Amino acid sequence: MDSSSDVASMISVPEVVIESSNQRMPVVGLGTAASPFAGSEATKQAILDAIKLGYRHFDTATLYQTEESLGDAIAEALSLGIIKSRDELFVTSKLWCSDAHHDLVVPALQKSLENLQLEYLDLYLIHWPVSAKPGSYEFPVKKEDFLPMDFKSVWAAMEECRNLGLTKSIGVSNFSCKKLGEILTKAKIPPAVNQVEMNPLWQQNKLREFCKEKGVLLTAYAPLGARGAIWGNNRVMECEELKQIADAKGKTVAQVCLRWAYEQGVIVVVKSFNKQRMKENLEIFNWELSDEESNKISEIPQSRGCLGEDYISLNGPIKSMEELWDGEI
Repeated sequence: MDSSSDVASMISVPEVVIESSNQRMPVVGLGTAASPFAGSEATKQAILDAIKLGYRHFDTATLYQTEESLGDAIAEALSLGIIKSRDELFVTSKLWCSDAHHDLVVPALQKSLENLQLEYLDLYLIHWPVSAKPGSYEFPVKKEDFLPMDFKSVWAAMEECRNLGLTKSIGVSNFSCKKLGEILTKAKIPPAVNQVEMNPLWQQNKLREFCKEKGVLLTAYAPLGARGAIWGNNRVMECEELKQIADAKGKTVAQVCLRWAYEQGVIVVVKSFNKQRMKENLEIFNWELSDEESNKISEIPQSRGCLGEDYISLNGPIKSMEELWDGEI
């Protein structure tokens, strides 16, 4: 069993309610996408450390190859008594492009559940708004393998996943206002979440407004700029305005970024496997940014970090960044 001092030092993370399923979703989750994509014993240990620190929301994907590591960590946390029930956790995974075909969605989710050793997910997302030739799990996808996604039939299969009880909620990732709008017009069960890049250097004001209006929760990936990811860089962590605010408050730049996102009413998924940084990334709930600091952040020049070049192909369904993001660039 866990020692009482560990429990006492555990940070309690606020939650938001997903209206359509009445689930409680912690506002900070741990991302598990390492670069290059792979799971490992170190990944499992980091997730176990995160559970001990108070993380209850975990984000994985077929692409990341970390479903098994996450599943092993959850099984170990249960056997050690760190958590009493799987129901204490919120687990998200994602449908890969090559499985984004009507008949492959349910089997793909069943495979993810097998990897995770779980009976259900809390949230299942369409990872990108494009399909690929079935059977291939390569990254990057070969340019000739991309296929247009049939939103209507793929979303119907996502709804079937929820109706079967394989996932409690369904949603999308990397969807523009326009593409999310298309899903909303076809959906019997609307997407609960749209997970997209968002941080002080790419604030997603238009998409945030649209999601709010439509009752879709926004989850931010790369809230610190995804340093260490395939496409990530240091531009957020090196941003002078953020450094000045962090120095003045005696906080880290990461904490300022995460607090800012929290104050925007957004859920964040943050990847760090360093125990000290994982702890710091949860220490954002007992202080706030001043109006002046928030205004300073709102004035930072904006540009997208994750351009999505890997999903663009001249002969494929998405031929340009303009088509992928529908002008939101």
